[in-house]
Amino acid sequence: MKNTRSFPAKRMIAGISTLFLFLSLASASFAADYVSVKKDGVNIRSGPDTKKEVLWEVFRDFPLKVLSRQGKWAQIQDFEGDKGWIYSPLLSKDKTVIIKVKSANMRSGAGKNYEVIATVKYGVVFDYVKREGDWFQLKHEDGTTGWIFNSLLWPNDLK
Repeated sequence: MKNTRSFPAKRMIAGISTLFLFLSLASASFAADYVSVKKDGVNIRSGPDTKKEVLWEVFRDFPLKVLSRQGKWAQIQDFEGDKGWIYSPLLSKDKTVIIKVKSANMRSGAGKNYEVIATVKYGVVFDYVKREGDWFQLKHEDGTTGWIFNSLLWPNDLK
């Protein structure tokens, strides 16, 4: 006589639930953490300490990607791929984007068939408003609001 054991359904459901939870947490931890700078004249340093070399300076609303954190410091990357460290209290969760091409058309609606309302240049920063497909609705500090195709922006994976 064969001794067979049945795998209890509850144990299988618990295992699947645990796997699903693990995969959800793992994918969330890989999601990019984008932040912006709270004020003008903030230093990006070579390491997580005020005694480290200043690599460059950023202005208010400049978007950054957080790569890691160490105490009250964040290792960041900018839209050109440059990396450095910034003091975390100088960061905001506000979502901003920057134009990463020489120039981009800002349109009155989410699509190529809409009127061009402005031509914006490389390095201009906008507040992120919302997304429709591959188009981002953005607002400039001067009040200009319109739509730009996501491949012309950094970051371009905001939701």
